[in-house]
Amino acid sequence: MEPKNYTLISEFLLLGFSEQQDLQPLIYGLFLSMYLTTVFGNLLIILATISDSHLHMPMYFFLFNLSFVDMCIISTTVPNMLLSIQTQSKAMTYTGCIIQIYCFALFACLDNFLLAVMAYDHFVAICHPFHYMVIMKKQLCVLLVLVSWITSALNSLLHSMMVLQLSFCTVVEIPHFFCEPNQLFQLACSDTFLNNMVMYVTGMLLAVCPLSGILYSYSKIVTSICATSSRQGKYKAFSTCMSHLLVVSLFYCTSLSVYLSSSVTQNSESTAKASVMYRVVTPMLNPFIYSLRNKDIKRTLNPSFKRETIIVFFGLSIEKHCRA
Repeated sequence: MEPKNYTLISEFLLLGFSEQQDLQPLIYGLFLSMYLTTVFGNLLIILATISDSHLHMPMYFFLFNLSFVDMCIISTTVPNMLLSIQTQSKAMTYTGCIIQIYCFALFACLDNFLLAVMAYDHFVAICHPFHYMVIMKKQLCVLLVLVSWITSALNSLLHSMMVLQLSFCTVVEIPHFFCEPNQLFQLACSDTFLNNMVMYVTGMLLAVCPLSGILYSYSKIVTSICATSSRQGKYKAFSTCMSHLLVVSLFYCTSLSVYLSSSVTQNSESTAKASVMYRVVTPMLNPFIYSLRNKDIKRTLNPSFKRETIIVFFGLSIEKHCRA
């Protein structure tokens, strides 16, 4: 029996949101602004956690990793879409598509695990405050992040290898703004039953386990807060968790809407629009939520903005004086 050729095509065509030319400048400007806002916002949090010694704590170590992952997750899809609009070329190479699937699966899974790790950190801080520094040692924090990276990398490698087993007999058009595995399964010539099974089983395991940990942690946190007699203590504990609760709600609500929309309707355009909330809007809003709700981050960023403003002002003044 002759071996089957699994790479009969050399490229995919990403159709994006709309083929109407008059809408392309609007889409380009909207996504460029969201991308720059996401990168700038998350970069500020990263720089704040590095520069301020007061933020060298487990909570901000996890926030540092979450901000880095948010920058990476939007960078795997949006820059390529912006480039395709600018060059008016919808083609993406077969290799590029596989790399995009791997990177996106890696960072999406990491987002999931990091939110669970941060929930555990809040649980220890509120329910066991006197043992917090003993439990959340540097070695444990690094281990939790390392395990998250390794698990996510293995999961994304599995998905990429499963996609490599598919055969595509003709030039395929993907009605999406990136190489979405579900769309590839629908366009494949070979049997995709195993691919779908692996995707849903691993998706359920890697989503349900962290979510269960988050729900358990916050159930214990709520119980501990209710048992606190001090009104000020309740407010402080609640405000500590508020930013993370908002991010968790945003992450799971948007991701759930994507999967529900893809299972309920076969309209690829609707699925692509729903994916924007999960893959673009959520990483953009996370730094705003943390910076607005977190006093330590605001305290660190405010002097930075003042120094930056002074540097820019004097730089422009010197430049103007030299020209004169």
